[in-house]
Amino acid sequence: MPTYEYECNKCRHVFEVRQRISEPALTTHEGCGGEVHRLISPAPFILKGEGWYVTDYPSEARKKAREAEKSTASSTAGNGDKATDKSSTTTPSAPAAPPAPKPAASPAPKTD
Repeated sequence: MPTYEYECNKCRHVFEVRQRISEPALTTHEGCGGEVHRLISPAPFILKGEGWYVTDYPSEARKKAREAEKSTASSTAGNGDKATDKSSTTTPSAPAAPPAPKPAASPAPKTD
């Protein structure tokens, strides 16, 4: 049964009433006898789970990506070493060259 929100024009009291859709709208406020009008309120809705858009109507590309995420997550869940996991996902490269030696610092010229 829907809940409707009303406001009294006389005392400005806002109240809610649960009514059947088939019932006529209220016309008078029981508290002061003033005329009432129905307010328009946004419809309430609840998002549950991981989200209604992504999980309810995924595209084929999103389905494949989600499966890949699941398989990656399940393979890394058993491996507690993050360094090993990180090295397995990067491409191997040549070792870095040692840094070049720095030139000796000379004292700044003296100014008088």
